Amino acid sequence: MEMLNFDAVLQGKYLGWLLAGAAMTLALFAVSWLAGFALSLVLLALRQSGIRVMQAVAIAFVAYHRNVPALVQVFLWYFGVPQLLPQAWQSWINANGSEFVLVSIALAWNSAAYMSEDLRSGLRSLPRTQLEAARAIGMTYLQSMRIVLVPQALRAALPPLVNQSLTLFKTTSLAMAVGLAEMTYASRQVENESFRTFEAFAIASAFYWLCSFALASAGKHWSRRLSLQERRA
Repeated sequence: MEMLNFDAVLQGKYLGWLLAGAAMTLALFAVSWLAGFALSLVLLALRQSGIRVMQAVAIAFVAYHRNVPALVQVFLWYFGVPQLLPQAWQSWINANGSEFVLVSIALAWNSAAYMSEDLRSGLRSLPRTQLEAARAIGMTYLQSMRIVLVPQALRAALPPLVNQSLTLFKTTSLAMAVGLAEMTYASRQVENESFRTFEAFAIASAFYWLCSFALASAGKHWSRRLSLQERRA
């Protein structure tokens, strides 16, 4: 039986591939999370706007992204959406390898649907009188949401938001399906050339576990800090 040899995949070009894949995964997660969170706030505002057309758009957006597999959404953005663009744009996309941008959009839109529902649940846990009080002292609807309601909704929705962040981080591995060289793609590339299957995927597993543990720990730390601030207030 062949002995395990992690040194074989932790040096030379194999190490370079793994480090580049790790960096790509972290960058993809960061961009997708920031864009997704920003979009989730927009969706939340649309759902709470009281305008039926806006509410219908937000509801349809959330329904699609929560009921269609994330991989299908990635394929739609990577293979389908460019086909709707002018030929010059398609040529530019093909020439410039825009996998990162298209996958980031797909993951951001997918996570935004879930985050917006988490935020909406947090908002619904607050007394309705808070919005009325904010409006009574002269705040506009947007000011009331931004200054009074959303910060409190964030505190209430923190646990599910952390869980969604963990899900998004792990979902970045779907990018390998369209050839984006993130961690899963890199580990598969190392395995194909070195034939060190266990070592390559054990390293990838350790990377995902450590990063997920760090995210969960950061979420718990933030939750404790918010709890302490509320007690002092």
